[in-house]
Amino acid sequence: MKKNILVTGSNGQLGQAIRSQAAGCGGATFHFTDVDTLDIRDADRLTALVRAHQIGWLLNCAAYTAVDRAEDEVETCMSINCEAVRTVGEVARAEGVRVIHLSTDYVFDGYAGRPYREDDRPNPLSVYGRSKLVGETALQQTCPEAVILRTAWLYSEYGANFVKTMLRLGSERNEVSVVSDQVGTPTYAGDLAAAILAVTAHPAFVPGIYHYSGEGRCTWYDFAVKIMALAGLDCRVRPIAARDWPARAIRPACSLLDKEKIKRTYQPAVPAWETSLQHCIRVLTHQHA
Repeated sequence: MKKNILVTGSNGQLGQAIRSQAAGCGGATFHFTDVDTLDIRDADRLTALVRAHQIGWLLNCAAYTAVDRAEDEVETCMSINCEAVRTVGEVARAEGVRVIHLSTDYVFDGYAGRPYREDDRPNPLSVYGRSKLVGETALQQTCPEAVILRTAWLYSEYGANFVKTMLRLGSERNEVSVVSDQVGTPTYAGDLAAAILAVTAHPAFVPGIYHYSGEGRCTWYDFAVKIMALAGLDCRVRPIAARDWPARAIRPACSLLDKEKIKRTYQPAVPAWETSLQHCIRVLTHQHA
């Protein structure tokens, strides 16, 4: 039977990465939407779209992700990351749609000092983190048969992200300052997209919370140094403490994610973060050649 997949938030980094891989998913028809064509807070519109296209899967990539701005735009952030997700869950359950919803490492406070497992107690430190956690809870209440996929430090060829910012600054400046006391793992949107599609293609659908990020660990400083080196940029990266970097929202100090559960259940590829970074920079360099 043909698989009909609805992707929300498809103009974002992950949505565009899924779009780029969709052609390789034989037997599946994708329907890509963004806020200009579908507001996921509109239950009637979402229901009509699901019925019109006989949607069997909904990949919810729609989210409010402006972490610092969220501290001032609490209502907007909560509306998109919580109420909209509740609506998605209600419609999905009523229509028999399987949901994969994206969440974040920001649901944790970063004090554990080890990779976080799915059953570790969340304790978000920011409005954004709280909104994503409440969204997870809302989805679990309305659609218990959903997959919630937490990820971290997302970057890609698309949109605005750390890698593209560093490449731009590295070509404009002799020196940049980057936080060196926050630990995590960069995640290439192409790898995450492939992992999501691996879930949709797996013969057994196992609902629950899963963690996915690149393999390995680094600080933002290490990440920046690697970017400059791979891009051949002669720009010095100066390490600074998080407390010396002006940011409205508090970031988790260590947001490593334990990926054993998703490896065991769905067997996605989990490349080393350096390998995927090299690929992304090669693509970006080729685009600007």
